Amino acid sequence: MSNVSNPPQEDPVGYFIEDLTFHGKSDRTLESYERVLRRFEAFCTDRDCTPATASQRDCMAFVHSLRGPLEPSTVASYASYVHRFYAYMNQTGTLDSNPMKLVLSEMDESIDTDPRRRDISIEQMRAFVGDLMHPLEQAVVVLLLKTGLRVGECCNLDLRDCNLTTESVRREYDYTHRPQLDGRPDSIFVPAEIDTGQLVNGEQRTAANKRKRVTVVPIDEELSEVLTRWLAIRPDTRSPAEPLFLDTGRKWGQRLTPPQVRRMVRTHAKQRGWYRVGGGAEENVTPHYFRHFFTTYLRYRTGDRGIVKYLRGDVAQDIIDTYTHDWGDRVRDVYEQSIYSLL
Repeated sequence: MSNVSNPPQEDPVGYFIEDLTFHGKSDRTLESYERVLRRFEAFCTDRDCTPATASQRDCMAFVHSLRGPLEPSTVASYASYVHRFYAYMNQTGTLDSNPMKLVLSEMDESIDTDPRRRDISIEQMRAFVGDLMHPLEQAVVVLLLKTGLRVGECCNLDLRDCNLTTESVRREYDYTHRPQLDGRPDSIFVPAEIDTGQLVNGEQRTAANKRKRVTVVPIDEELSEVLTRWLAIRPDTRSPAEPLFLDTGRKWGQRLTPPQVRRMVRTHAKQRGWYRVGGGAEENVTPHYFRHFFTTYLRYRTGDRGIVKYLRGDVAQDIIDTYTHDWGDRVRDVYEQSIYSLL
């Protein structure tokens, strides 16, 4: 990602990305905007112009160049990114016009806000999990699939957010779980209000949690098994927060980040033909797909939309109070009876 302070006229894309950073946009958002806008910039260079001097016809040609390699919804998304870039730069007085505005309004393509996603059976997903040989990869993927957490929420988990009763974990790690987990063995506490750049548990966070309310999610035997296997080899860390998931590669011992998780999932999804560069949400398997998978199968198996919404962190306070009160008697029982097997 760019980190520039050049005058906006010299590098308007870099200036825009820097402003998005100051506005607290997530790493994923920044990466998406920069990837698309740098592609647009390269296209402009080939046409002997720049984003600052591009015409409506240049923008029209750019959109046309995307057709074919990309899905219609993706084409619409890319055009929308360029449009937002120009709209913002107009508002700041950096650029005088928005040549993408009319192009966007005349396009046939549109963003699919509720795409029909790839249909993957539990048996197929079980085979996918079985191909994950590294304890870190398997623990992260199984956690995402069994909890419906967003990738940022997963990466923000600390050891204190887990109340694991496995004897080997308690023997190896001398830590105190959150008081909210007292009386709730084998469970995960998912905070609601974590923003990018916020100092939480002694560490500045690079990802945000998007939950409406805090949630306590059960840990079943399979998730306990893969977490225990991971914690047996987890590196030491310098972070006072003691992150649950740490990098075991080039950034050894540092908190795992959403981009790293996305690359991990993308690598294995490609091997199964579940990911294509330029493919849309209806085709590609990503960490967010796991949240869709969790929601779809758990709704079907429980017949209780309320519990699924509680576990996803999507419910209002009055509803969540009901499920928090009945957590031990209802949520956990229904969850353990309904959650699918992945190992």
